[in-house]
Amino acid sequence: MLTHISISNYTIVTELEVDFASGMTVITGETGAGKSIMLDALGLCLGDRADPKAVRHGSERAEIVAGFDISAIPQAQAWLEARELHAGDECLLRRIVTAEGRSRAYINGTTSTLNDCAELGALLIDIHSQHEHQSLLRKPVQRELLDAYAGHLPLTREVEQIASDWLRGERELELLTSTRDEQTARAQLLSYQVEELDELSLREGELAALEQELKLLANAEHILKASHQALEMCDEHENGVRKALQLLSGDAQATKAAANARELLDSAAIALNEASLEIQHHIDSVEIDPQRLEEVEQRLSDIYDVARKHRVLPEGVGELHQRLRQELDELADGGQRIDQLTAELAELAERYASSAATLGKQRKSAARKLVKSATGLLASLAMAQCQLDIALTPRAGKDPHPHGAEDVEFLISTNPGAPAQPLGRIASGGELSRISLAIQVVTASSGTVPSMVFDEVDVGIGGAVAEVVGKLLRTLAEQAQVLCVTHLPQVAAQGHQHLQVSKNIEDKSVRTSMWQLEGDDKVQEIARMLGGVKITAQTLAHAREMLET
Repeated sequence: MLTHISISNYTIVTELEVDFASGMTVITGETGAGKSIMLDALGLCLGDRADPKAVRHGSERAEIVAGFDISAIPQAQAWLEARELHAGDECLLRRIVTAEGRSRAYINGTTSTLNDCAELGALLIDIHSQHEHQSLLRKPVQRELLDAYAGHLPLTREVEQIASDWLRGERELELLTSTRDEQTARAQLLSYQVEELDELSLREGELAALEQELKLLANAEHILKASHQALEMCDEHENGVRKALQLLSGDAQATKAAANARELLDSAAIALNEASLEIQHHIDSVEIDPQRLEEVEQRLSDIYDVARKHRVLPEGVGELHQRLRQELDELADGGQRIDQLTAELAELAERYASSAATLGKQRKSAARKLVKSATGLLASLAMAQCQLDIALTPRAGKDPHPHGAEDVEFLISTNPGAPAQPLGRIASGGELSRISLAIQVVTASSGTVPSMVFDEVDVGIGGAVAEVVGKLLRTLAEQAQVLCVTHLPQVAAQGHQHLQVSKNIEDKSVRTSMWQLEGDDKVQEIARMLGGVKITAQTLAHAREMLET
């Protein structure tokens, strides 16, 4: 449950610290005092969008911290543990909003996204506002409300996932089948081209080797002639070097310079000898072979012709071959993918039919229970003639729908014998407020969220009906923590705790404060809410009577 909230520099609040207890807590105050500010601030901790204008004028930033006791909320504990955010039985949600428009959110001191705050907040607290009856007019909200009441949200997510997978597969299948003729023509062309390249069978590195071999074969006579001349010159120079070496030998040639010269000449003779050997190897490797020359020229001509045909460089023929073969294989896989998708879609359709049928049965059962409970509450709210109905209309078309096989809509008849109409066609705002409250109370009492907030949901209600509303909320507080912002004394008198909000002007600035009322202070506030310019003894007596009963 919500244990405390701390608000700093938010709208007209400078500093506000409030502790909360279990049971029913009512929040009252003059119109415009800021009763809903605390709930707006709480909404920021739960992932609502931040408005920099909400930062108190003259302050750099607003900060809100909300503390929750999660010792009895295993779902929240599991959620935190899965993200390594668990920190014991207390969970702190913190939100900072700067005047420049920047915003940061924290869960147990760790920076978090607003989506995470909203996801966790949905496990901790449920807020029902005075404007919720407006959203209740929308059919998607009605469907979500029924599904949450029925407690089959995992099944709705399963149905939605199956439908999503089916629709995604259907789009892929349509794309594949719509281009099948083009793909067939392309596959035929690719098959011919790949077959031609297969016949060419160009090996990696073959082109460079052929071009090198061509140079040797085409210039074989010149190469051999020049090589033999080079060999003769090496032999002549080697003989000359060795004669020079002999001339510098002997005792008469004993200088250091002569010794260096002999060493260099000896190295030169060895180098010339090795060069001669290499030249001879070169000569042996070159032969005049007209037949091989013709074969190499033909092979290169075939490669060059294919390259020109496909408008690529000769060295790119191998890569082209690989790319065309890959595309051909992918087109062949496309045909297999069509068969695979067809089978997958048939399986998904069967799964959807089964899951959607189960969901429809559960919705029908939950709708009957919700209608019965809400109708009983409407009678206690002076709307005994009002008949609620939940229509489950089969959807048109056979394709799986993410929200199930039926359309959900809340219908209402406010007069006996009158046909049920959509909620949006009800003329009376007061009737709509009471219907909305009854539905909210029924669905909230069946939920698993441990804390519920009702922000002036009693607008448009008064008299004996208001007292019934207060009793309904107090009864609900036996199952969960209830926070209620109200302007009705009949509702406020039902609270286990009573918080009062007031707005004061200090030093030409507006400040909002909140404190808990006890004893005579609570009597005074109930008397103020009963009305009248002056609080009389009779008004006070009436307030005491309301609190006592």
